[in-house]
Amino acid sequence: MLSRTADSLFWLSRYVERADYLARTIEAAARLSSLPTAYAGENNEWESAVATAGCGTIFHEHHEIATAETVAQFLINSPHNPASIVKCFEIARTNARAVRTALTSEMWDAINGAWLELQSLKPAALTPSALPKFLAWVKQISLLVDGSGYRTMLRNDAYWFSRLGIFIERADNTARILDVKYHILLPDDTTVGGGIDYSQWAAILRAVSALTSYHWVYRESLKPWLIADLLILNQQMPRSLAACYSNIVANLDEIAGAYNRAGPAQRTARAINRQLGATRIEQVFQSGLHEFITNFIGDNNKVGSAISTQYLV
Repeated sequence: MLSRTADSLFWLSRYVERADYLARTIEAAARLSSLPTAYAGENNEWESAVATAGCGTIFHEHHEIATAETVAQFLINSPHNPASIVKCFEIARTNARAVRTALTSEMWDAINGAWLELQSLKPAALTPSALPKFLAWVKQISLLVDGSGYRTMLRNDAYWFSRLGIFIERADNTARILDVKYHILLPDDTTVGGGIDYSQWAAILRAVSALTSYHWVYRESLKPWLIADLLILNQQMPRSLAACYSNIVANLDEIAGAYNRAGPAQRTARAINRQLGATRIEQVFQSGLHEFITNFIGDNNKVGSAISTQYLV
């Protein structure tokens, strides 16, 4: 496979996954903002949405205050945001078009159809009442692209590179939403485990479609260390860091087997996977959740860079 083909497949998947994540982030902020102040807390949940998306600096270059209207518009279709939902789908569609022959017809129809629908999107149409329907549509498109690839692609290098993009991006997104919960959403003077804390954790779990899973696994009320355990270390949870890295290692090993050569990408991913497997949630909290996540995001970026250097350039 040509490196540019692998690169397009990798980034196609990453940008579709990123669009899905942005939709979930907006959904979580909207859910928190609808709660009474006594349950939602005094901090600005829309500011947390911008921080989670990693675009706080550029947002404040164009908006003074983070509100429902300014944040939703900025994360969905602002021309000033290079990583808006619309821009993510545009880049994904550009990459898909570049490797049209490497995709199945179902995958192409999913991403191309989404792009064509977005052409008719007008900012004025994203009213508060229409926003939930639009966000649900974005998540549905992500499921459609992901599912069509999973069900129709040959298990070859095209499939493995596309899956790598999904799991590298998903790991980054899960880590960021966990980090923002602890450092922005929860007010400094709030007791962990209180009513505010419970409502915010429930919103975070819903944002990653994990609230029901949490109750199935732990059968307890929401507890920060158990939620962190689910989203960091639990292999059963598809969006957990451990599950993402199990899949990253598996797909990198498939690529190494196909080309009879492993390299830094495989070694770095295996090291992270081993570390996650040997870590206990008590250790994470003892050393600091923020510090753990910051280190993980840096390590995840190193894997992405190693994949790019080894295969995509």
